[in-house]
Formats: sequence, structure tokens, C-alpha cells
Amino acid sequence: MLMEKAGSLPAAGQKKFHYGFVILLLGILTTTGAVGFARYGYTTILPSMMEGLGLDNTGMGLMASGNLAGYMIFSLVAGFLASKYSPRIVILFSMLMSGGTMLLTGLAGNLWTALTMRALTGLGSAGSYIPMMGMISAWFAPHRRGMASGVLVAGSGVALLVTGFLVPRIVSASPLYGWRISWFILGLAVVLLGLVIYLFLRNKPADLGLKPVGAESETAHESGAGAEKDGSAGTEVENDSGGGAGWKNVYGSRTLWLLGLVYFAFGFSYIIYATFFSTSLVADKGISQEQAGSMWALIGLISIFSGVLWGVISDYIGRKFTLCIIFALMAVSYLLFALGGSTLPLYVSAVIFAITSWSIPGVVAAACGDYVGARLAPAALGMVTLFFGVGQAIAPGVAGYTADLTGSFDLVFILAAIVAGLGSVGSLTLRSS
Repeated sequence: MLMEKAGSLPAAGQKKFHYGFVILLLGILTTTGAVGFARYGYTTILPSMMEGLGLDNTGMGLMASGNLAGYMIFSLVAGFLASKYSPRIVILFSMLMSGGTMLLTGLAGNLWTALTMRALTGLGSAGSYIPMMGMISAWFAPHRRGMASGVLVAGSGVALLVTGFLVPRIVSASPLYGWRISWFILGLAVVLLGLVIYLFLRNKPADLGLKPVGAESETAHESGAGAEKDGSAGTEVENDSGGGAGWKNVYGSRTLWLLGLVYFAFGFSYIIYATFFSTSLVADKGISQEQAGSMWALIGLISIFSGVLWGVISDYIGRKFTLCIIFALMAVSYLLFALGGSTLPLYVSAVIFAITSWSIPGVVAAACGDYVGARLAPAALGMVTLFFGVGQAIAPGVAGYTADLTGSFDLVFILAAIVAGLGSVGSLTLRSS
């Protein structure tokens, strides 16, 4: 009823407040729950969970890989279902799956039960995050997509801030059951967020009689060209019912395949840092779990603004040059973490990671909208996310095994830096958008 009334507002009211900004807020909440709590909550829970289940680095790496393999498996399907049917429905069921399996993770008594639950959580994360990122192309005109996508990924920073402060304190208060309690709290939060998001979410501006945010500021020529080329004016390619040339533009696009390879480099490199940050600080650098949690929270606080910063930059200098710069900075961050012999380079590494890390998904999502248009953007994002998923599914297992083999994570972070450097170079091969 509330949404129906919103859709009947007079045109004059639309200039004062656009419902697209509500969608953006819902996107932040989706990212906070489906990606932040569901994936990055594991980083701060990992040390105590590792002790509670009696696992080594290889086992914890496999568990992280299981979660990310689930994300990878469903990424392509989620984008297709969202483009073909309803992103709103896909997001609801996916959020409930993520939250429910996080609750069950807290009940796990061995590696294989926890691994199964983490894999199912990954399925839900993909089904929530990818359709929501794709919706940005429908709700925001091309010159606003980078900014909007950047705002959306701020949810990851919010989650890091929350888990960085909350989880170490829960574990400290209850050393034996703290990691289980943490999963219960985070899982319940994701379920509740999913219900709230479903209540207010709408698939496209036309559902409320609106145009995309920023469409009114385009010239008639730009709007017409945008609608014909990429659907940014709110009309999209409505006559493409999911077959023929429309889908060929996604799955047969050389540019998207190249973007996917670049996204692979991000998935492989960042997840090593994001997964083993706390564990490496505690095991290799002599940092307490509480201080490691505070550093993780610092990353979360700073990273809230990183997506917006780089999203706006990408709107001005283009997606490929923005990606090139971000990857180069991330490589520096990983090297500092690996080679730093004191707390100063570790903090510098954390700050650089915070400034850059969550910006790449937003820039990639905006690029997908630029390349194939608003309607097919979820499918395009799902396709390139498959590459991303492969990278982040492989990396934790490799990293955990290497750490057990060498006795530290230093070589692992050097490997992450090399892959990020390749991502920087690869970004320059992309078509300008």
C-alpha cells in the first residue's frame, strides 16, 4: 500500500525526492548483510572458530573457499534469474538463505558441517548482491552509475566496522561459545534485513512511474541515445525478452570476457587479505585479537567512503583507468603487509586497502551497465562475477595450504600483490565506457 501511494505521487514531488535513493539505501543494507556479515564476518570470527573446531589454516581456508565457491556457482544463475524475472524475489529468498545458513553455522560441530553451511551462505550472498548491483543501472542514469554503485558497496565497510568491534568483544566475554554466538547474531541480522528490503524494494523506476535518477538532467539527444544503446533512460531494451541478440551481447561480448579476467584478479587477491588479515596479524605479527579487530574496524570505517570516491572518479576518467589505479594501490597494500616489520606499515597497508578494496565491485557494476544497458546489466554482472568467484574460491585454499607449508602468510600476501599488479595491467585492455 505504501509503495502504491508512492507510485501515484505527482510529478512535481518527484523533483524533491527520488525513490531511487531509497533503492540505494536498500542496496547498502543488502551489501551489509549479504556480503559484509555473511562473508567478511568470517574474518574476525575465524581465529576463535579455528580453535573451537580444532582446525588448521588449510581447513579454515577450505571453509572460506567453500563459501566463495557457492557464491561463484550461483553468480551466473542469479544474474540470469534477476534479468529474466524479478530481482526483488530473488533477493528475498537469497537473503533468507544466507541468514538461515549463518545461524546453522553457529551450530556446526565439525569442518564438513561448517563447510556445507558456508557454501550455502555463499549461494545466498550471490543471489542477493548481484541482482541488487545490477538494479543500479535501472535506477540511475549513466553519469550517476559510478557514484551510485560506489555508495552501495559502502555496506561492506559498515559490516566491517560492526564486526570488527562486536565479534572480538563477544569472543572475549565467552571464549568457548563466542564464535557461535557471533554467527547467531549476524545470521539473525541478515534475515531481518532481508524482510525489510523486500518490503520497500522495487525492481525499476517504471514500477512507480519514474525515470532513473539523473535522467531528467540529460539532453533529449543523450537520453534517446542512452535508451537505444544501453537502456539508461528508463525504457531499456524491453522488446528483448531474454533471447536473441540481447543475450548474445552479454555472453558473446569480448569486452565482458576481458572484464571478467580483470575481476578474477580482484577476487583472487583481495580475498586473501580479507580472509587472513586477523589470523596473520595474530599468528605472524604478534598482534592481539582485540587489536586486530580494531584494525579491521578501522578498515571498515574508512572503506565506507571508498566506493563513492572511486565511483565518482570513474564517472569522470572512465572505468578502465580507475580500475588500473585501484589495482596498483592494492598491490602496494599487500606488499606492505607482507614485508612490514613493525605496526606502522601494517596500518598504512590497512588504510590503503580500506581506501581501495570495496570500490572495484562498484566500478565493475557500473561498467556492466555501460556496456550492455540497464536491463541486461544483472546478467552481465553475473557473468563477470563468475570469473571473480573462481578467483576468490581458489585463493583461500591455496593461501591456507601455503601458510601451513611455509609457516607464515608472507609469501601468500606477496602472491596477492603480484596478481593485483596483473589486474592493473589488464584493466588497460578494456574498452573505454
